[in-house]
Amino acid sequence: MADQQETAEIRERTVASRGLLAVLGLAAVSDFEDASLEWRRLFSELFGTFLLVTVGAGAGVVDAVSHGEISRAAAVVSPGVMVLAIILFMGAVSGAHLNPAVTISFTLRGDFPWRRAPGYIVVQLLGATLAVLFLKGVFGVVGHLGQTVPGPHVHDWQAMLIEMVLTLGLVSTILGTASRAQNVGALSAVAVGGYIALAGLWSSPISGAVMNPARAFGPALVLGDFSHFWVYLAGPLAGGVLAVGVAWILRGRGGDPGGLAAARGMLDARVKEALAARVREEDPGAH
Repeated sequence: MADQQETAEIRERTVASRGLLAVLGLAAVSDFEDASLEWRRLFSELFGTFLLVTVGAGAGVVDAVSHGEISRAAAVVSPGVMVLAIILFMGAVSGAHLNPAVTISFTLRGDFPWRRAPGYIVVQLLGATLAVLFLKGVFGVVGHLGQTVPGPHVHDWQAMLIEMVLTLGLVSTILGTASRAQNVGALSAVAVGGYIALAGLWSSPISGAVMNPARAFGPALVLGDFSHFWVYLAGPLAGGVLAVGVAWILRGRGGDPGGLAAARGMLDARVKEALAARVREEDPGAH
């Protein structure tokens, strides 16, 4: 009897959680369609990408300025921690894509509309460029402004394949933690940031573990050197597309409430209040 009662309670909580996710998904769609909030989302992507590239490219610049005081571990872990912080402090604004490969993957997955993707990608590239211009203005052209190139004795095609596999894992982590089945809320930031750090720790000598065309675009544009940029465009984009395929195999089609909310963010205070009320209704003990 006790086991039956416990099973019934678990089933009731599961149904309530699914109902809340449905409300969350509908709220995210409604909120996302509010054009008056678009400038905030675009600014969020610009600012977040600026911070990310300032840290990512800045590691190489500061290492040159300080004559080797930045260790490889610090250089690869720092972007992961920065991404973790950005997701936590403004992921709800724009979804904290910070990466054209992520935006395109969310779009292919059905969690993000195609018509909004160009705006996100443009401001991501702009944010990356502004970050490199900032570094150049402060320190001058040192450390190749953090430009990403394959390691010594590494062919471009080898670096591209590594970038593809690394991005496959990164985007799989992002799509997986945002799905209805495994939406883990703030812990997704830990998963994504941790993955970026882990990928860099073992593969940065090969390709730099960039996994982000915007990160490579900023230094390439400011230096006027796109000789290796194709590596960091083709690899991450291919990896993102493969991750969408893996997500379909594991969980079926996208567009579920958790994915919609994660990809689009939520800005409208009225929507948040409605969700808070729903949470209190489902769990009177919640605050």
